[in-house]
Amino acid sequence: MDNILKIIKDTSLTYEQKVLTLAKAAENSIKPLNIDDETQKYREEGVICDLFEGNAPYRPRYIVPDYEVFLKNGSKFLGLEPPKNIWEAVNSLLILYKHVPSITSFPVYLGNIDTILDRFVEDEEEAYQAIKLFLLHIDRTITDSFCHANIGPEDTKAGRLILKASRELNASIPNLTLKYSQNTPDDLALDSINTALVTAKPSFANHEMFVGELGEDYSIASCYNGLPIGGGNFTLVRLNMGKLAPMAKDTEDFINNLLPDAVEKMAGYMDERIKFLMEESGYFESSFLVKEGLISIDRFTSMFGMVGLADAVNHLLGAKDQKARFGHSKEADDLGVRIIEKLEEEVNKHHNPYCKFSDGKFLLHAQVGIDTDKGIAPGCRIPIGEEPEIWDHIKHCALFHKFFPTGIGDIFRFDSTVKRNPQYVLDIMKGAMKVGMRYISFYTSDSDVVRITGYLVKRSDMEKLERGEQVLNGAAVLGLGAVKNQHVLDRKERKDA
Repeated sequence: MDNILKIIKDTSLTYEQKVLTLAKAAENSIKPLNIDDETQKYREEGVICDLFEGNAPYRPRYIVPDYEVFLKNGSKFLGLEPPKNIWEAVNSLLILYKHVPSITSFPVYLGNIDTILDRFVEDEEEAYQAIKLFLLHIDRTITDSFCHANIGPEDTKAGRLILKASRELNASIPNLTLKYSQNTPDDLALDSINTALVTAKPSFANHEMFVGELGEDYSIASCYNGLPIGGGNFTLVRLNMGKLAPMAKDTEDFINNLLPDAVEKMAGYMDERIKFLMEESGYFESSFLVKEGLISIDRFTSMFGMVGLADAVNHLLGAKDQKARFGHSKEADDLGVRIIEKLEEEVNKHHNPYCKFSDGKFLLHAQVGIDTDKGIAPGCRIPIGEEPEIWDHIKHCALFHKFFPTGIGDIFRFDSTVKRNPQYVLDIMKGAMKVGMRYISFYTSDSDVVRITGYLVKRSDMEKLERGEQVLNGAAVLGLGAVKNQHVLDRKERKDA
């Protein structure tokens, strides 16, 4: 009861943020899942973390509707006819977004918004007005940074208007990714880079890599999560390797005993969460998204997350000097790859009957951390403050990106002078994709919008929070925590060539 009263009295929360926080407190007041003692011990020690999904899963963590189906058919449940022009299209989408839940209670995927809107672009000036208001409405009403839209890989009129509006609005919501393929025109890529150097978005996804694993109908949702369109993800739980490694006697004990045991326990916990969602919550039986063909159970998977690889490697090797540490030593990097290969092997041994999209397998995800993490590096990233030169850094990233079909990414912060030379950034991006990077993000040191771990928050919003003021973006509090605990504003600043 004290916790409920504290939420009610918290003047730093908006009314909407209080409602969502109170709902989470109500859900966590019950314990309907069956969790064995060994798994619970891992949870208490922080090795297994459910990333605040709550005690009683009553909706999938991430839902990825097929917005093409919606715009083609309209919605009987919402009483909407198929749109006939740009104004009706953006209005219909904004209505639907209010009814697409996720772990945040907001939609984490807004669609490949350039391709779904492009056919409605007739008069470009009018379409720009509609698209700019569309993006402004999203920023002011979907008040959570894990809301994500896609553009590309083809060039479209709508895509160019979206980039232009994003630069002018300089908003943190929605997050944005360009699906970049070998056939994406350089002009579109440069337009996207110029936008990213102003407002920290879009990021760039390796289109060929994602298509090879997930098929043509894939999305980038939430932070940088690759998921099937028309489906989504039941649950995301993470394994904190930085906290597991100190429990091991040595490297062999970690790889051959502790890691397999923790994977088995975490997979069983994920099974329990999915079972409750599928057999108890009634979500899929009652949702109009299912009934109207916007999502299908057969296109859902689940994400087996991990974090803190660098911390595990450095601990197991006793690496104190920089030259011996993860990202700087062949021995450390080889051990990192060996650990992830073992992780993949152990995860693939498990079968869940509901993850039909991925043939019963959980798919690996490099989780970016949470605001309370201290001394734990995101996913497979090199810790902030230890980054090597950019080309060495990129080659290191590429060692790991192939293992994570549901998402892994790396972030590079540039001095503001790079805005004069976007071709330099394009060359870096192309080189990164060529050596096997899956997902890459850029921003400049003078940008108000900052990429925290995968999501975007404004510096100005975090400053308001520190003064005890309210902000619209509920993720700003997570960003502020990451700034304090993970030092995300201290990433190595890269210079123009």
